[in-house]
Amino acid sequence: MTAQNIFNGSESIQDRGNSYSISSERELNRIAWLSLKLAPGLGNRSILRLLEVFGSAERILAARLDDLCASGVARDKPLHALAARQFVRDPQTEWTYLKNKNFRLICIGDDDYPANLLKIPDPPAVLFSSGALLPRDLVSIAVVGSRYASPAGILFAERLSSDLAFSGLTVVSGLALGIDSAAHRGALKAQGRTLAVLGCGLDVNYPSVNADLRQEIARAGALLTEFLPGVPPSSGNFPSRNRIISGLSLGVVVVEAAERSGSLITARFALEQGREVFAVPGIAQSMRSKGAHRLIRQGAKLVECVEDVLEEIRPLIRPAQSSRSPSGKAHSGMEKPDSPAETISSSPFIEESNSPEERILLRVVDKVPKHIDEIAQEANMPVQHAAAILLELELKGLVSQLPGKYFICEL
Repeated sequence: MTAQNIFNGSESIQDRGNSYSISSERELNRIAWLSLKLAPGLGNRSILRLLEVFGSAERILAARLDDLCASGVARDKPLHALAARQFVRDPQTEWTYLKNKNFRLICIGDDDYPANLLKIPDPPAVLFSSGALLPRDLVSIAVVGSRYASPAGILFAERLSSDLAFSGLTVVSGLALGIDSAAHRGALKAQGRTLAVLGCGLDVNYPSVNADLRQEIARAGALLTEFLPGVPPSSGNFPSRNRIISGLSLGVVVVEAAERSGSLITARFALEQGREVFAVPGIAQSMRSKGAHRLIRQGAKLVECVEDVLEEIRPLIRPAQSSRSPSGKAHSGMEKPDSPAETISSSPFIEESNSPEERILLRVVDKVPKHIDEIAQEANMPVQHAAAILLELELKGLVSQLPGKYFICEL
């Protein structure tokens, strides 16, 4: 059965829902989204506006031509094609191809759609993914820069990204040669998470020299794109790609960028999206440094080490809640209670709302600052793993990170 058959006529998916199993209903929903992406001339902004009017992909496909045109949210030609079920490829065949490739389709409104992306002006209606998105990816930093980076720039980007990943953050970049590739490699070396946003389809091996890196990223994070399978890289795709890189992240670090650089476009998107912008200084007369230096003159935070990034984003990831213990008594974060282990173990929040590993760490961290190495040793965990769990606890407001990778308990 083709997508044209499924969505033919005015009968909605909801009207037919009782005749399908739950899994089939979900497939129909996925095919509906693919149909919108495969409608010729229907761009992302038009899809978003149609969703505002009709409420769902299925209702858009079930709408009559008169209703589509009356919405006034897109040009007539794409709407005529949509109403006539004239797609660039068969949506059902496309869905089968995605499943065979083990590619995921993440649609706006899905539970695992990246929360940070929802806050930008034009979030991608659909993302194609190879790999998995996790809740901890909410705390992400983008590291971007020149394709023609210097050896020193590549070394710095790799080290910074490794330190970010070691601290529990997800590193986002664009899989391009130079700084982007170094950012992904650095995160992987720290056994951390990294997301690569592509300017082409997931099945297009670009750049080809990064074929092995792509596979590593898919295992330790995810490859993401809003472009359909088979779409080749083109210059017009990369600004759209860059808005997703910044949109996924709490901030963007620019490492080496010429005056006319795609990295500066990413930084501009970050500013428009209300994200933090960081820049790494370089040699004064180097062409590779001019873009970063311009950002610094315009107010971007200068970055020399990972702590320069962490001190800016900590207020963004710490929940706005009182620094009071469950008993209601305020604490400074430095004094040691009579029995911290007893206080922690008696908290119902710890017993009921956290994973076993989170509970272990909450029994190790106390009101006196303790270094990550000591915490990991006492918890009998690898340091990288402990750092990732501590980040989850920081998001919940249960621990706070101090400069130098020291942690205190907020209970």
